[in-house]
Amino acid sequence: MPLVTTPNLSAADDFYEALIDAHRGLGTAQSHELNAKLVLLLANHIGANEVLRDALDAARASVVEHVDRH
Repeated sequence: MPLVTTPNLSAADDFYEALIDAHRGLGTAQSHELNAKLVLLLANHIGANEVLRDALDAARASVVEHVDRH
């Protein structure tokens, strides 16, 4: 199963709003913990190590690229 990198959310704005709401009222450490737990829950749901490694590589590359531009 290949990593889907094109827009694939049926209601992206609704998800983004729910994500922001989930962080509302949390401190920085709690927010980081929520993100980590969300990543692990979604990774468990996906379950395919190849897809998860591709996702990790893509996410890291976008962060490194962003840092290199600044």
